[in-house]
Formats: sequence, C-alpha cells, structure tokens
Amino acid sequence: MPVEPPPTPWDLSGRRGEPGDDLVGIGADLEPGTILAAYRSGLFPMGVGPGGAPPIGWWSPDPRGIMLPGDLHVSRSLRRARRRFEITYDTAFLEVVHGCADPSRDGAWITPEIVEAYQLLHELGWAHSVEVRRDGELVGGLYGLAIGRLFAAESKFHRVTDASKVAVVGLVEALEEDGRPYLVDVQWRTEHLARLGVREVPRAAYRDMVRVAVARELPRRWRGSPL
Repeated sequence: MPVEPPPTPWDLSGRRGEPGDDLVGIGADLEPGTILAAYRSGLFPMGVGPGGAPPIGWWSPDPRGIMLPGDLHVSRSLRRARRRFEITYDTAFLEVVHGCADPSRDGAWITPEIVEAYQLLHELGWAHSVEVRRDGELVGGLYGLAIGRLFAAESKFHRVTDASKVAVVGLVEALEEDGRPYLVDVQWRTEHLARLGVREVPRAAYRDMVRVAVARELPRRWRGSPL
C-alpha cells in the first residue's frame, strides 16, 4: 500500500482559474505531499519556463482530457500489435520516465526536478509505470500516479511503432482487473489520444469526478492484493 507523506503546507484546493485558463497557480514545491494534494484537487505540476524550466506551474486544463470505462478504442491493427509485445508493470519505472523525458519527442518539460519528485513518489508507492517490451527490450511505456481509482497519466513514449498505444491498452487492462470504475486523466485531449477514445469534460465536471475517484479503493494491481 502507498505510504502517505507529510501534508503540504500549501493550500491548492482553491486554485480553480478562469474558464478556459489552464494555468491556475505558480510556486509551491514538488514535495510528495504537495503533488498528491494537487492531484486530489484536479491539478498537476509542470514548469512554466522554457522547456518546462522553473518556476513550477500548477495546471488544471479546461476542458480536461479523460478516459472512463468503455472509452478505450482498440482498432483491429492495435489488437494485432498488442500480441507482438509483452506488458509489465513497475519493473523499470525510472527507465520509462527517462524515455518519456527524451527532448527529441517533446519530453523536455520532464526536468531533473520532476524526475526526482516522481521517483520519490514511486518509492512511496504512488507513481507507477507500464512497460512495453519486445523480445525483452523496453520499447515503450507510460508513467503516472494512482490515487484511489484515479490514474493520472503523465507521459508516454515509444521506440517502435504502436508501443505507446499498447502501453495505454496495458494501463486499462490493469485498471479493469477488479471490474470497478476508474478515471484516467490524460490532461489534454489530442488527436492521437482521441483515436484511442479520450474525451473532454469541463474542468468543474472533472473536479467532481476526481473527488469521487480518489476516495475509492486502489485497483488490485497497486494495493498489494494477489492478482
């Protein structure tokens, strides 16, 4: 089970922003308690300087990209691709984060400070990775935070075609193992994510969903129960 860190001294719950404004605050810190409080309030951290450099910004996109049970669209070609890969969980967290941080693929916002913060959250049992392998080699994956039935997906990467899409399939497979509702946050809906079934909801609706999701029990995959 995850270890609850000391509470944050910062009050992030009132950071709502104006309609359509995604950036709702600047400052605070990247301590585990601060990051968890942010996600529980519908926020996530990302630097506002060039390439994700400080200061830290607290983001709450309006609208928000999400995925709910039944939303994932697996095309025939993706179903075939899934069979060519092996999916594992939490076996190479830092390697996945570094793969996502590759500046050649828009990962420059994942600064060393972000890497350190999420590695600590991983050690505490909150941050998780989905690894996609081919012949044992890591070729794609994603990472994010699991808080109750919320999985806040931070970033994904691929080194071969379809590997990042297969990582999303693997994430949903893990969330569906115990047959209970879940909420996947992808921050922003892109054309690529829309093809996988990601939808948009207003910020206010997302915050309501988060309050419900984080109060529920973790998926079996991440609460230490036998699978």
